Amino acid sequence: MSYLKLHSFLFVIISFFSYAQNERFKGYKIEGDTVVFSFDVRDYTKFTKEHTGQVLDFNDFNIKNVVVSGEFNNWSRDNWYMKKINEYKYELRKSITDFNDEFSWEFKFIINNTYWAEPSRYDSNIEKASKNGYRLGVYNLKMYTAYPNENGNASFKLRGFTNAKKVIVTGSFNKWNEKLFSMKKNKDGWELTLQIKPGTYEYRFIVDGRWMEDPNNIHKKRNEYNEFNSVLDIQEYTAFKLRGYTNAKKVILAGSFNNWNESDFVMQKTDYGWKYVVPLSGGKHHYKFIVDGEWITDPNNSVKEYDGNGHINSVRMIK
Repeated sequence: MSYLKLHSFLFVIISFFSYAQNERFKGYKIEGDTVVFSFDVRDYTKFTKEHTGQVLDFNDFNIKNVVVSGEFNNWSRDNWYMKKINEYKYELRKSITDFNDEFSWEFKFIINNTYWAEPSRYDSNIEKASKNGYRLGVYNLKMYTAYPNENGNASFKLRGFTNAKKVIVTGSFNKWNEKLFSMKKNKDGWELTLQIKPGTYEYRFIVDGRWMEDPNNIHKKRNEYNEFNSVLDIQEYTAFKLRGYTNAKKVILAGSFNNWNESDFVMQKTDYGWKYVVPLSGGKHHYKFIVDGEWITDPNNSVKEYDGNGHINSVRMIK
């Protein structure tokens, strides 16, 4: 590589380092219900060759394709191909509903289906890679479905402790990471708002290294250390619609979420039929409609299951 080309390349690396330091998490961001994976060649200087483990420097690397590989796709090397955005950047957009079972995943980018891009040990969202239970000398990036958002659905507040230097909120929504979510100091104490998938979570605060429950949350659960974790239930407003049956006099929504109550959730009549909106926790919910006293499954929902009593119910999943 010529001196001029090397100098230009180093300038790009240095310039991008400043840019990368301002990112919350490296390699991805979440926009609404979309996970946006982002790979920038200027952010990497080392690549590991598949099979041999040989570490190579990045110089005049001929990139034919870039793939996202991680726990969420069984570390596939030829499945999630990224789209080239410009000379340096590649991008892949996936629905957050593609990530159903966990709240964090390890991942990397693969060049030409062969070379693993190695993140820096100084990146904020990294995890030491492992194989067969042994830690390796390289790092994986980590992705979390929970993320800071001023308009998020989970507001954490800790009053007082104004003399503390650092306060962290951590919980089952980020696998109890002790560094990830630093709270912001205000005149009353500390606060942070996150966007979290619907579900029931346990959490604690870490005040200058000392773990504690949320003193303002009466909902708590004893943990393995004979202390308490605070409990948070994130719900999502969900609309149930029954199309047709406009001649019915009364329609009730009943399900596992209200103990199959036959009178509580009276549906509202609309131009197309009937509607009822209810906040639901994450997970699977069974339901039926009661039309003028007759129980029916949802005719517009093909997902149905038997319950423990041999009845067939419609199913709604909240993710």
